[in-house]
Amino acid sequence: MQDDLNLLYPLTEFYAEAGLDLPEARRVDEEAVPEPYKSLLVHESDMTPTLQRFCKQSVHIRALKTHLNGNVYSRQVVLALDREERPVEFGAIKIYLQNFPWQARPLILEEQRPLGAILHSQGIAHVSRPKAFVQVWADTLISNALNLKEANWLYGRRNELLNFSKQILAEIIEILPPSQNLQPAI
Repeated sequence: MQDDLNLLYPLTEFYAEAGLDLPEARRVDEEAVPEPYKSLLVHESDMTPTLQRFCKQSVHIRALKTHLNGNVYSRQVVLALDREERPVEFGAIKIYLQNFPWQARPLILEEQRPLGAILHSQGIAHVSRPKAFVQVWADTLISNALNLKEANWLYGRRNELLNFSKQILAEIIEILPPSQNLQPAI
């Protein structure tokens, strides 16, 4: 994993646009990521199905901010549980539309379904390549997005999705809430 990697990219672009200072973030070795975050983050699978299995329900996106610049579509999002509306992930994604089949592009731009769900439903072959695991301080922006009552250190990962031609489909920062917020409802 790269040492000079911008740990919070592409979320950094949304912070810059808002004129906000970045929250404190530090790289974490995968061996040091505690459970349940290790099971949720340290793998080469998509986050959408991983979170759905763990939380025992499907998720949808809430796009907080979006930008379309040519074939590059960026969005700051929350993934929330369908039944409870509880946020189970916050982050940002930069999607390179030119590397997707034509039929997938409008589905992405609709802002209704997580990218992982679209990749699966459209049968788009891809690989997930985590670039770094991070611990990030939940500042006001992150705390508000995840409905946190107090600031916490949170875990996440910088990830990259590639098609089998090794073209980048998306660059992602995925930040999870405290573990108690991830537990399935009883």
